[in-house]
Amino acid sequence: MQSFSLKAKTELCRMPVQRPCCSRAESYGVLLYCNTFSTREVRIITENPEFALRLPRLFHKAFGVRFDRVPEDNTGGKLIFQITDSEKLARILDVLGYDAEKALALHVNYALLEDDCCRAAFFRGAFLAGGSVTDPEKRYHLEFSTSHVQASREVLTLLEEMGFLPRSVMRGANAVTYFKQSEHIEDILTTIGAPASATEIMAAKVDKEIRNDANRATNCDIANLNKTLEAVAQQTEAIRRIAENGKLKTLPEKLQETAQMRLANPELSLAQLATLFDPPISKSCLNHRMRKIMELARTEK
Repeated sequence: MQSFSLKAKTELCRMPVQRPCCSRAESYGVLLYCNTFSTREVRIITENPEFALRLPRLFHKAFGVRFDRVPEDNTGGKLIFQITDSEKLARILDVLGYDAEKALALHVNYALLEDDCCRAAFFRGAFLAGGSVTDPEKRYHLEFSTSHVQASREVLTLLEEMGFLPRSVMRGANAVTYFKQSEHIEDILTTIGAPASATEIMAAKVDKEIRNDANRATNCDIANLNKTLEAVAQQTEAIRRIAENGKLKTLPEKLQETAQMRLANPELSLAQLATLFDPPISKSCLNHRMRKIMELARTEK
């Protein structure tokens, strides 16, 4: 059975690889959040066969390069893509605006992410390479994880500029940008091209709310029932105490009638019991009579 995260990524991989600017932006996101991106090597490891099929087309469209190493097949397990050829790496760095002759300090090149479509593509690549989303039936959590700490800080700022409220934490050597609010997770998934997954989260949230409401109602009913049973037990005990002392027949007629009605119907609430009188009486009237009986019972101790 596919995980929810894998389903979301598979949905993203169905998006066509078309515009060169968006292909560059998506590839940029992949590189910043993949396993290795340096002046010496690009290494991308995935277990998603759909992503594995997308990567060669994406990099060819974005950089005009092919991977030096590709998986022998897509039958499962870890699928490894690698580029070590210096000319190909120089080409990738040049397209992304980095200087291959200098130490690679991975700051985000905002010039590649000016348009909304490119920003969406960038985060799609980041999620495919280094992201995950938890099954909404369990909890709400979406994250992007990368070893490039400075780039992660700038990505955090970019998300804030887009109106999101991400959080960040270091997890070992990796910087993690994450979301806990279901609405923001839905918006992120919709923005990067996974509206069906976003809809699943909405549906799961509605189901949870319905279940929670039902549980609250059930708990309330149980609490009320327990309260009623406890009150009935106290009333019945009071009536028996009066009867044992031979005082029941000395009570006013209305209180005798009330005592007999209660003993005969121990399962009913006061509201239900009040309807059995002829003529019916109000709950408040019956409650007043019961209080009288309880007071009299206390004097019989």
